[in-house]
Amino acid sequence: MAMAEIPPLPPSLVCAVGSKDTTLSDDDIKSHLMPFLESLGAREDVLILPPDYTRLPSQAGKITRFISEYYNFTTSAGASKDDPSSKKAKSGTSIFSESCPNITILPALGTHAPMTSQQIRSMFGDALADKQPDPFVVHDWRNDVVTIGTAPADMVRSATNGMVEQEWPAQLNKLVWEKRHHDPSKQPHKSLVLSIGQVVPHEVMGMANFNKNLFVGAGGVEAINLSHFIGAVYGMENMMGRSANPLRAILNYASERYLQTELDLWYILTVMGTNKESGDLEMRGFYIGNDIECYTLACELSLQINFTILDRPLKKVVVYLDGDEFHSTWLGNKSIYRTRMAIADGGEVIVLAPGVREFGEDAEIDRLIRKYGYVGTPKVLEAMKDNPELEQNLSAVAHLIHGSSEGRFRVKYCPGHLTREEIEGVGFQYGDLADMSKRYDPAKLKDGWNHVSVGDGVDAEASTEEIFYISNPALGLWALKSRFEDGTASKNESTIDNPISTSSTQCATDGSGGVGGWAKPSSADIK
Repeated sequence: MAMAEIPPLPPSLVCAVGSKDTTLSDDDIKSHLMPFLESLGAREDVLILPPDYTRLPSQAGKITRFISEYYNFTTSAGASKDDPSSKKAKSGTSIFSESCPNITILPALGTHAPMTSQQIRSMFGDALADKQPDPFVVHDWRNDVVTIGTAPADMVRSATNGMVEQEWPAQLNKLVWEKRHHDPSKQPHKSLVLSIGQVVPHEVMGMANFNKNLFVGAGGVEAINLSHFIGAVYGMENMMGRSANPLRAILNYASERYLQTELDLWYILTVMGTNKESGDLEMRGFYIGNDIECYTLACELSLQINFTILDRPLKKVVVYLDGDEFHSTWLGNKSIYRTRMAIADGGEVIVLAPGVREFGEDAEIDRLIRKYGYVGTPKVLEAMKDNPELEQNLSAVAHLIHGSSEGRFRVKYCPGHLTREEIEGVGFQYGDLADMSKRYDPAKLKDGWNHVSVGDGVDAEASTEEIFYISNPALGLWALKSRFEDGTASKNESTIDNPISTSSTQCATDGSGGVGGWAKPSSADIK
């Protein structure tokens, strides 16, 4: 029997389309996605790693649906009527695979809680939500992870100013790592792994996605917590908006040595922007590749779209946190660290947070935040030195550093479900949500500069104030031009007497709700 013709492999960069003025429709997406999938040839097994519901604007849900339709796993009739990504486009693309592979979908939860059935339906559509057997697999970052290699200790030592002197463990969900092998007698072609996500400025990684989707989104507790700690002690001002930084270099090192050599792994990346007229999210860029090139190009476009460079500092910033999306300061403090590089010394951030009801996403992290507070890097690191519960909980340390203004500006939190005593107890100022929402009405404000009425209106000049409004801090990054371009933010120089061990004496907290908490193991567990 004649051997089937094997199609040539696509280049490492398959697709790079978009600009700051581009709006990509469903037809545009499919015109690049479907030929790419076709170029890969027949497959029997496909693993898709999209983000979870916290990254709903990425349009990864829709792209996942398109992939499942191409492989005849679902039909286009399965699109949810509630799909927020795009309801107008009707694709005429008729490319479909001749093969019908099994598809598994592993949302890159990282340390987040599993997606609910309603979130899956809203993000991925009815057909995938109703598919049986259920194609969705929950990433268990505590138990279903294997260490596939390490990054050198000197890279970690440099990134943490000597605070951690050990290798960084490259950890990955076992299901993903198993895709490097297949039995040709049962599965002629190697399993295909597709990682989907949005590139946007990120407080820990500098710029989100690429191999972060695997090493953090599908990674393990040791790697995730050490990653957050590295980002915090290196300094957010030195990380955010920069695709090249020590933490990303660590992930790139592991990616080049393990992922690219072992897996048939492809990245599908989006860049999203907001329509200035309608306020709707639109896809500005679409990238497909199997190495860093597609990510680098996506970062360049994201910085043009998602990064607002300002010529003068912001004296007063009002940030709105959607009640369905933000229910803790753990999530809501994006209002602080996405704006900190733009805020004037002595300035103020007012956070309208109708859904915020807790500090941490789980009871233990919540307790640590309440106990130690957002008191600035030096005090947090000093507390870590004196308190094992913090040294064994590096993600909490990182979060406390991320959420502090370092005494440079004021933070006024206006929560829907926390008291004045609770807010002031962690170091923030308290604002009454009803009063602040009346004064700074989100329904009347537009993103950017606004002039709002204050006082009794008798003196026209004194009855208005200038504010900068942000309707969703998760979608961008704001910085003063001089602070970003001149590199005036300095690396954190705080140190501790003894290097921290992050693997031999730490384990994940049971029931942590996906925050990356540490629990001190019993003496019997420490060898």
